[in-house]
Amino acid sequence: MGKHATIPASGACAASIEFDRALAILAAHARPLSKENVPLRDAGGRYLAAPVLARIDAPRRDCAAMDGYAVRDADLKNGTIVLRSRGTSYAGGAEPGAISAGETWRVMTGGPLPHGSDRVVMIEHCRHRGDLVVLDAPPLGKPHVRKAGSDFAANDELLAAGTRLTPGRLVVAAAADHSEVEVWGRPRILLVATGDEILAPGCASQMPSAIPDSLSIAIERMCVMAGADVVANLRLPDDEKAIAEARQETSADVVVVIGGASRGDRDFGRSAFASLGLDIAFADVAIKPGKPVWYGRLGPAHVLGLPGNPTAALTVARLFLAPLIAGLSGGAISDELPWQLRQATKPIPANGPREAFLCATLSCEGAAICDRQNASGQAMLGLTDCLVRRPANAPPADVGDLLPVLPLC
Repeated sequence: MGKHATIPASGACAASIEFDRALAILAAHARPLSKENVPLRDAGGRYLAAPVLARIDAPRRDCAAMDGYAVRDADLKNGTIVLRSRGTSYAGGAEPGAISAGETWRVMTGGPLPHGSDRVVMIEHCRHRGDLVVLDAPPLGKPHVRKAGSDFAANDELLAAGTRLTPGRLVVAAAADHSEVEVWGRPRILLVATGDEILAPGCASQMPSAIPDSLSIAIERMCVMAGADVVANLRLPDDEKAIAEARQETSADVVVVIGGASRGDRDFGRSAFASLGLDIAFADVAIKPGKPVWYGRLGPAHVLGLPGNPTAALTVARLFLAPLIAGLSGGAISDELPWQLRQATKPIPANGPREAFLCATLSCEGAAICDRQNASGQAMLGLTDCLVRRPANAPPADVGDLLPVLPLC
Protein backbone atom coordinates (compact mmCIF):
# COMPACT_ATOMS: atom_id res chain seq x y z
CA MET A 1 0.00 0.00 0.00
CA GLY A 2 1.17 3.51 -0.66
CA LYS A 3 1.97 5.89 2.15
CA HIS A 4 -0.98 8.16 2.90
CA ALA A 5 -1.01 11.73 4.06
CA THR A 6 -4.14 13.68 4.89
CA ILE A 7 -4.02 16.68 2.62
CA PRO A 8 -4.81 20.12 4.02
CA ALA A 9 -7.49 22.32 2.49
CA SER A 10 -4.75 24.53 1.11
CA GLY A 11 -1.01 24.41 1.46
CA ALA A 12 2.33 23.70 -0.09
CA CYS A 13 2.56 21.62 -3.24
CA ALA A 14 3.09 17.93 -2.46
CA ALA A 15 6.29 16.40 -3.78
CA SER A 16 5.96 14.78 -7.20
CA ILE A 17 6.36 11.01 -7.59
CA GLU A 18 7.15 9.00 -10.69
CA PHE A 19 4.39 7.56 -12.86
CA ASP A 20 5.25 3.90 -12.19
CA ARG A 21 5.27 4.52 -8.44
CA ALA A 22 1.89 6.23 -8.57
CA LEU A 23 0.51 3.35 -10.65
CA ALA A 24 1.82 0.83 -8.10
CA ILE A 25 0.03 2.72 -5.30
CA LEU A 26 -3.17 2.70 -7.35
CA ALA A 27 -2.83 -1.04 -7.95
CA ALA A 28 -2.42 -1.69 -4.23
CA HIS A 29 -5.75 0.02 -3.54
CA ALA A 30 -7.74 -1.27 -6.53
CA ARG A 31 -9.20 -4.42 -5.00
CA PRO A 32 -12.25 -6.14 -6.52
CA LEU A 33 -15.72 -5.29 -5.28
CA SER A 34 -18.48 -7.73 -4.27
CA LYS A 35 -19.40 -10.79 -6.34
CA GLU A 36 -22.66 -11.50 -8.13
CA ASN A 37 -24.22 -14.04 -10.46
CA VAL A 38 -25.41 -12.63 -13.78
CA PRO A 39 -27.01 -14.16 -16.88
CA LEU A 40 -24.45 -14.99 -19.53
CA ARG A 41 -26.06 -12.50 -21.93
CA ASP A 42 -25.24 -9.70 -19.46
CA ALA A 43 -21.71 -10.86 -18.60
CA GLY A 44 -19.81 -9.45 -21.58
CA GLY A 45 -16.85 -7.36 -20.48
CA ARG A 46 -17.11 -8.53 -16.86
CA TYR A 47 -14.36 -10.31 -14.93
CA LEU A 48 -15.01 -13.81 -13.62
CA ALA A 49 -15.04 -14.17 -9.84
CA ALA A 50 -15.02 -17.97 -10.13
CA PRO A 51 -13.67 -20.34 -12.80
CA VAL A 52 -15.93 -21.74 -15.50
CA LEU A 53 -15.95 -25.55 -15.47
CA ALA A 54 -17.40 -27.60 -18.29
CA ARG A 55 -20.73 -29.21 -17.41
CA ILE A 56 -20.62 -31.57 -20.41
CA ASP A 57 -18.18 -33.13 -22.87
CA ALA A 58 -17.62 -31.44 -26.20
CA PRO A 59 -18.35 -33.03 -28.54
CA ARG A 60 -20.75 -35.15 -26.53
CA ARG A 61 -20.22 -38.09 -28.94
CA ASP A 62 -18.12 -38.93 -31.99
CA CYS A 63 -19.42 -36.78 -34.83
CA ALA A 64 -18.71 -35.65 -38.36
CA ALA A 65 -16.47 -32.62 -38.88
CA MET A 66 -18.05 -32.00 -42.31
CA ASP A 67 -20.73 -33.28 -44.67
CA GLY A 68 -19.89 -36.67 -46.18
CA TYR A 69 -20.11 -40.43 -45.68
CA ALA A 70 -18.99 -42.37 -42.60
CA VAL A 71 -16.91 -45.42 -43.57
CA ARG A 72 -14.71 -48.14 -42.08
CA ASP A 73 -11.02 -48.00 -42.93
CA ALA A 74 -11.14 -51.79 -43.32
CA ASP A 75 -13.46 -51.36 -46.35
CA LEU A 76 -11.13 -48.99 -48.15
CA LYS A 77 -9.04 -50.73 -50.79
CA ASN A 78 -7.21 -49.72 -53.93
CA GLY A 79 -9.38 -48.91 -56.89
CA THR A 80 -13.11 -48.18 -56.98
CA ILE A 81 -15.01 -48.83 -53.74
CA VAL A 82 -18.77 -49.44 -53.66
CA LEU A 83 -20.64 -49.23 -50.33
CA ARG A 84 -24.30 -49.60 -49.42
CA SER A 85 -25.91 -46.55 -47.76
CA ARG A 86 -27.83 -47.28 -44.54
CA GLY A 87 -29.33 -43.82 -43.99
CA THR A 88 -28.49 -40.27 -42.92
CA SER A 89 -27.30 -38.90 -39.57
CA TYR A 90 -28.01 -35.26 -38.67
CA ALA A 91 -26.67 -33.02 -35.92
CA GLY A 92 -28.83 -33.50 -32.85
CA GLY A 93 -30.26 -36.72 -34.23
CA ALA A 94 -30.38 -40.19 -32.71
CA GLU A 95 -27.39 -42.54 -32.70
CA PRO A 96 -27.31 -44.32 -36.07
CA GLY A 97 -26.23 -47.66 -34.58
CA ALA A 98 -23.30 -49.75 -35.78
CA ILE A 99 -21.79 -49.93 -39.25
CA SER A 100 -21.07 -53.32 -40.81
CA ALA A 101 -18.65 -54.40 -43.53
CA GLY A 102 -19.46 -52.80 -46.90
CA GLU A 103 -21.83 -50.22 -45.40
CA THR A 104 -21.83 -46.44 -45.08
CA TRP A 105 -23.95 -43.72 -43.50
CA ARG A 106 -24.43 -40.30 -44.94
CA VAL A 107 -23.56 -37.79 -42.17
CA MET A 108 -24.08 -34.05 -41.95
CA THR A 109 -21.64 -31.80 -40.08
CA GLY A 110 -22.09 -32.42 -36.34
CA GLY A 111 -24.09 -35.59 -36.91
CA PRO A 112 -23.24 -38.61 -34.71
CA LEU A 113 -21.16 -41.32 -36.36
CA PRO A 114 -22.20 -44.97 -36.49
CA HIS A 115 -20.23 -47.20 -34.16
CA GLY A 116 -17.30 -48.83 -35.91
CA SER A 117 -16.72 -46.06 -38.47
CA ASP A 118 -13.23 -44.56 -38.68
CA ARG A 119 -13.55 -41.60 -41.00
CA VAL A 120 -15.83 -39.31 -43.00
CA VAL A 121 -15.27 -39.09 -46.75
CA MET A 122 -16.18 -35.64 -48.07
CA ILE A 123 -19.36 -35.64 -50.09
CA GLU A 124 -17.51 -34.13 -53.07
CA HIS A 125 -15.47 -37.34 -53.41
CA CYS A 126 -18.48 -39.66 -53.64
CA ARG A 127 -20.95 -40.67 -56.40
CA HIS A 128 -24.47 -42.02 -55.88
CA ARG A 129 -26.16 -44.98 -57.58
CA GLY A 130 -29.47 -45.48 -55.87
CA ASP A 131 -28.67 -46.78 -52.40
CA LEU A 132 -25.04 -47.35 -53.40
CA VAL A 133 -22.18 -44.92 -52.82
CA VAL A 134 -19.12 -45.09 -55.06
CA LEU A 135 -15.65 -43.89 -54.07
CA ASP A 136 -13.32 -43.68 -57.06
CA ALA A 137 -10.20 -43.82 -54.84
CA PRO A 138 -9.42 -44.44 -51.18
CA PRO A 139 -9.61 -41.14 -49.23
CA LEU A 140 -6.38 -39.62 -47.99
CA GLY A 141 -5.57 -37.07 -45.28
CA LYS A 142 -7.64 -36.15 -42.24
CA PRO A 143 -10.40 -38.50 -41.09
CA HIS A 144 -12.76 -35.50 -40.52
CA VAL A 145 -13.98 -37.03 -37.26
CA ARG A 146 -14.49 -35.11 -34.00
CA LYS A 147 -14.00 -37.57 -31.16
CA ALA A 148 -16.16 -37.32 -28.05
CA GLY A 149 -14.51 -35.02 -25.48
CA SER A 150 -11.74 -34.01 -27.89
CA ASP A 151 -12.46 -30.28 -27.38
CA PHE A 152 -13.03 -30.51 -23.63
CA ALA A 153 -14.37 -32.93 -21.06
CA ALA A 154 -16.88 -32.41 -18.27
CA ASN A 155 -15.32 -30.70 -15.22
CA ASP A 156 -12.41 -29.26 -17.23
CA GLU A 157 -11.57 -25.69 -16.17
CA LEU A 158 -12.09 -23.67 -19.33
CA LEU A 159 -11.88 -20.11 -18.00
CA ALA A 160 -9.93 -19.08 -14.90
CA ALA A 161 -11.15 -16.66 -12.26
CA GLY A 162 -10.05 -13.14 -13.19
CA THR A 163 -10.66 -13.70 -16.91
CA ARG A 164 -12.47 -10.91 -18.73
CA LEU A 165 -15.39 -12.17 -20.79
CA THR A 166 -14.75 -11.24 -24.40
CA PRO A 167 -17.08 -12.48 -27.18
CA GLY A 168 -14.79 -15.47 -27.72
CA ARG A 169 -14.87 -16.37 -24.03
CA LEU A 170 -18.64 -16.06 -23.98
CA VAL A 171 -18.62 -18.76 -26.66
CA VAL A 172 -16.60 -20.96 -24.30
CA ALA A 173 -18.90 -20.36 -21.31
CA ALA A 174 -22.00 -21.06 -23.37
CA ALA A 175 -20.43 -24.19 -24.89
CA ALA A 176 -19.72 -25.37 -21.34
CA ASP A 177 -23.53 -25.21 -20.83
CA HIS A 178 -23.63 -22.26 -18.41
CA SER A 179 -26.60 -19.89 -18.44
CA GLU A 180 -25.04 -17.62 -15.83
CA VAL A 181 -21.60 -16.94 -14.36
CA GLU A 182 -20.19 -15.48 -11.15
CA VAL A 183 -18.50 -12.15 -11.77
CA TRP A 184 -17.10 -9.21 -9.82
CA GLY A 185 -19.32 -6.17 -9.39
CA ARG A 186 -19.13 -3.17 -11.70
CA PRO A 187 -17.74 -0.04 -10.03
CA ARG A 188 -20.24 2.79 -9.60
CA ILE A 189 -18.80 6.12 -10.69
CA LEU A 190 -19.73 9.66 -9.64
CA LEU A 191 -18.39 12.26 -12.08
CA VAL A 192 -18.09 15.83 -10.83
CA ALA A 193 -16.99 18.49 -13.32
CA THR A 194 -16.15 21.77 -11.58
CA GLY A 195 -15.88 25.32 -12.85
CA ASP A 196 -17.96 28.50 -12.83
CA GLU A 197 -17.18 28.95 -16.51
CA ILE A 198 -18.38 25.59 -17.89
CA LEU A 199 -21.84 24.97 -19.30
CA ALA A 200 -23.42 21.99 -20.99
CA PRO A 201 -22.43 21.63 -24.65
CA GLY A 202 -24.82 23.69 -26.76
CA CYS A 203 -25.32 26.37 -24.10
CA ALA A 204 -21.99 28.18 -23.95
CA SER A 205 -22.74 30.39 -26.95
CA GLN A 206 -25.43 32.11 -24.90
CA MET A 207 -22.90 33.61 -22.47
CA PRO A 208 -19.73 35.41 -23.59
CA SER A 209 -17.70 34.23 -20.57
CA ALA A 210 -18.75 30.57 -20.74
CA ILE A 211 -17.03 27.58 -22.32
CA PRO A 212 -18.54 24.18 -23.16
CA ASP A 213 -17.94 21.31 -20.75
CA SER A 214 -16.01 19.21 -23.26
CA LEU A 215 -14.87 16.53 -20.80
CA SER A 216 -17.82 15.08 -18.88
CA ILE A 217 -19.35 13.13 -21.76
CA ALA A 218 -15.95 11.82 -22.90
CA ILE A 219 -14.89 10.71 -19.40
CA GLU A 220 -18.27 9.05 -18.86
CA ARG A 221 -17.83 7.12 -22.08
CA MET A 222 -14.34 6.05 -21.04
CA CYS A 223 -15.74 4.77 -17.73
CA VAL A 224 -18.41 2.73 -19.50
CA MET A 225 -15.91 1.29 -21.97
CA ALA A 226 -13.68 0.26 -19.05
CA GLY A 227 -16.58 -1.60 -17.43
CA ALA A 228 -18.08 0.82 -14.89
CA ASP A 229 -21.56 2.23 -14.29
CA VAL A 230 -21.81 6.03 -14.05
CA VAL A 231 -24.46 6.71 -11.40
CA ALA A 232 -24.32 10.51 -11.72
CA ASN A 233 -22.59 13.05 -13.94
CA LEU A 234 -22.69 16.46 -12.25
CA ARG A 235 -21.57 19.90 -13.34
CA LEU A 236 -20.88 22.14 -10.33
CA PRO A 237 -19.55 25.67 -9.77
CA ASP A 238 -16.28 26.39 -7.97
CA ASP A 239 -17.90 25.96 -4.59
CA GLU A 240 -16.26 23.80 -1.94
CA LYS A 241 -19.51 23.17 -0.08
CA ALA A 242 -21.41 22.16 -3.21
CA ILE A 243 -18.68 19.69 -4.20
CA ALA A 244 -18.62 18.12 -0.72
CA GLU A 245 -22.43 17.85 -0.60
CA ALA A 246 -22.51 16.11 -3.98
CA ARG A 247 -20.34 13.32 -2.61
CA GLN A 248 -22.43 12.95 0.53
CA GLU A 249 -25.66 12.71 -1.44
CA THR A 250 -24.51 10.11 -4.01
CA SER A 251 -23.41 6.55 -3.29
CA ALA A 252 -20.45 5.57 -5.49
CA ASP A 253 -17.35 3.40 -5.39
CA VAL A 254 -15.30 5.97 -7.30
CA VAL A 255 -15.59 9.74 -7.36
CA VAL A 256 -13.89 11.45 -10.31
CA VAL A 257 -13.35 15.19 -9.96
CA ILE A 258 -12.70 16.99 -13.25
CA GLY A 259 -10.94 20.32 -12.75
CA GLY A 260 -9.91 22.10 -9.57
CA ALA A 261 -6.91 19.81 -9.28
CA SER A 262 -4.24 22.50 -9.06
CA ARG A 263 -3.69 25.14 -6.38
CA GLY A 264 -5.36 28.21 -7.77
CA ASP A 265 -7.59 30.38 -5.61
CA ARG A 266 -10.70 28.59 -6.89
CA ASP A 267 -9.36 25.04 -7.16
CA PHE A 268 -11.51 23.29 -4.57
CA GLY A 269 -11.34 19.69 -5.82
CA ARG A 270 -9.12 18.35 -3.06
CA SER A 271 -10.06 20.74 -0.30
CA ALA A 272 -13.75 19.83 -0.61
CA PHE A 273 -12.93 16.20 0.08
CA ALA A 274 -10.33 17.04 2.69
CA SER A 275 -13.17 18.47 4.76
CA LEU A 276 -14.81 15.03 4.61
CA GLY A 277 -11.65 13.18 5.72
CA LEU A 278 -9.88 12.47 2.43
CA ASP A 279 -6.82 10.24 2.89
CA ILE A 280 -4.48 11.15 0.03
CA ALA A 281 -2.39 8.38 -1.51
CA PHE A 282 -0.48 10.39 -4.12
CA ALA A 283 -0.57 13.82 -5.68
CA ASP A 284 1.33 15.71 -8.35
CA VAL A 285 2.85 12.98 -10.51
CA ALA A 286 5.98 13.79 -12.52
CA ILE A 287 4.29 13.45 -15.92
CA LYS A 288 3.43 15.77 -18.77
CA PRO A 289 0.63 16.51 -19.30
CA GLY A 290 -1.32 15.83 -16.11
CA LYS A 291 1.03 16.67 -13.24
CA PRO A 292 -1.81 17.88 -10.92
CA VAL A 293 -3.47 14.43 -10.84
CA TRP A 294 -4.24 13.17 -7.35
CA TYR A 295 -5.75 10.04 -5.81
CA GLY A 296 -6.99 9.17 -2.34
CA ARG A 297 -9.56 7.30 -0.28
CA LEU A 298 -12.66 8.59 1.45
CA GLY A 299 -13.65 5.63 3.57
CA PRO A 300 -14.18 2.74 1.14
CA ALA A 301 -14.58 5.09 -1.83
CA HIS A 302 -11.79 5.95 -4.25
CA VAL A 303 -11.35 9.58 -5.28
CA LEU A 304 -9.41 10.59 -8.39
CA GLY A 305 -8.77 14.20 -9.34
CA LEU A 306 -8.21 15.05 -13.01
CA PRO A 307 -6.81 18.30 -14.36
CA GLY A 308 -9.23 20.67 -16.04
CA ASN A 309 -7.22 21.02 -19.26
CA PRO A 310 -8.89 18.70 -21.80
CA THR A 311 -5.89 16.86 -23.25
CA ALA A 312 -4.32 16.52 -19.79
CA ALA A 313 -7.59 15.24 -18.31
CA LEU A 314 -8.16 12.66 -21.04
CA THR A 315 -4.54 11.49 -20.79
CA VAL A 316 -4.72 11.11 -17.01
CA ALA A 317 -8.07 9.30 -17.24
CA ARG A 318 -6.52 6.84 -19.70
CA LEU A 319 -3.47 6.26 -17.49
CA PHE A 320 -5.16 6.09 -14.08
CA LEU A 321 -8.97 5.96 -14.23
CA ALA A 322 -9.33 3.10 -16.72
CA PRO A 323 -6.77 0.93 -14.80
CA LEU A 324 -8.50 1.74 -11.49
CA ILE A 325 -11.81 0.52 -12.91
CA ALA A 326 -10.15 -2.67 -14.15
CA GLY A 327 -8.70 -3.40 -10.70
CA LEU A 328 -12.02 -2.78 -8.94
CA SER A 329 -13.77 -4.98 -11.52
CA GLY A 330 -11.60 -8.02 -10.73
CA GLY A 331 -8.94 -7.56 -13.39
CA ALA A 332 -5.38 -6.30 -13.30
CA ILE A 333 -4.19 -2.73 -13.71
CA SER A 334 -2.18 -3.92 -16.72
CA ASP A 335 -5.38 -5.07 -18.48
CA GLU A 336 -6.11 -1.44 -19.32
CA LEU A 337 -2.50 -0.56 -20.18
CA PRO A 338 -1.72 -2.78 -23.19
CA TRP A 339 1.52 -1.09 -24.24
CA GLN A 340 3.00 -2.14 -27.58
CA LEU A 341 6.15 -1.18 -29.42
CA ARG A 342 5.67 0.66 -32.70
CA GLN A 343 8.07 2.45 -35.00
CA ALA A 344 8.22 6.23 -35.09
CA THR A 345 7.15 7.51 -38.50
CA LYS A 346 8.46 11.02 -37.91
CA PRO A 347 11.23 12.47 -35.72
CA ILE A 348 10.49 13.28 -32.06
CA PRO A 349 12.42 15.99 -30.19
CA ALA A 350 14.26 15.37 -26.93
CA ASN A 351 12.08 15.18 -23.84
CA GLY A 352 12.25 17.37 -20.75
CA PRO A 353 12.65 16.45 -17.07
CA ARG A 354 9.15 14.94 -16.71
CA GLU A 355 8.00 11.69 -18.30
CA ALA A 356 5.79 12.60 -21.24
CA PHE A 357 2.75 10.97 -22.82
CA LEU A 358 2.40 12.45 -26.28
CA CYS A 359 -0.73 12.46 -28.43
CA ALA A 360 -0.13 10.53 -31.64
CA THR A 361 -1.80 8.88 -34.60
CA LEU A 362 -1.39 5.17 -35.23
CA SER A 363 -1.20 3.46 -38.63
CA CYS A 364 0.12 0.21 -40.04
CA GLU A 365 3.45 1.98 -40.57
CA GLY A 366 3.78 3.06 -36.93
CA ALA A 367 3.08 6.04 -34.68
CA ALA A 368 3.40 9.73 -35.52
CA ILE A 369 3.16 12.28 -32.73
CA CYS A 370 0.87 15.24 -33.34
CA ASP A 371 2.60 18.48 -34.29
CA ARG A 372 1.34 20.53 -31.36
CA GLN A 373 1.36 18.97 -27.88
CA ASN A 374 -0.85 21.20 -25.73
CA ALA A 375 -2.39 20.19 -22.39
CA SER A 376 -5.29 22.56 -22.92
CA GLY A 377 -5.75 21.69 -26.59
CA GLN A 378 -8.90 20.02 -27.91
CA ALA A 379 -8.76 20.02 -31.70
CA MET A 380 -5.71 17.74 -31.55
CA LEU A 381 -7.82 15.03 -29.88
CA GLY A 382 -9.76 14.65 -33.12
CA LEU A 383 -6.60 13.15 -34.63
CA THR A 384 -5.28 11.32 -31.58
CA ASP A 385 -5.79 7.58 -31.23
CA CYS A 386 -2.80 6.66 -29.05
CA LEU A 387 -0.30 7.95 -26.52
CA VAL A 388 3.46 7.66 -27.00
CA ARG A 389 5.45 7.26 -23.79
CA ARG A 390 8.72 9.18 -23.54
CA PRO A 391 11.03 8.81 -20.51
CA ALA A 392 12.25 11.86 -18.66
CA ASN A 393 15.22 13.46 -20.42
CA ALA A 394 14.90 11.07 -23.38
CA PRO A 395 17.11 12.00 -26.36
CA PRO A 396 15.53 12.73 -29.75
CA ALA A 397 13.92 9.76 -31.52
CA ASP A 398 14.49 9.12 -35.21
CA VAL A 399 12.19 7.61 -37.80
CA GLY A 400 12.20 3.83 -37.28
CA ASP A 401 12.97 3.96 -33.55
CA LEU A 402 10.71 1.76 -31.42
CA LEU A 403 8.31 3.60 -29.12
CA PRO A 404 5.97 2.38 -26.35
CA VAL A 405 2.44 3.11 -27.59
CA LEU A 406 -0.90 2.90 -25.75
CA PRO A 407 -4.26 3.03 -27.58
CA LEU A 408 -6.23 6.01 -26.32
CA CYS A 409 -9.48 4.04 -26.13
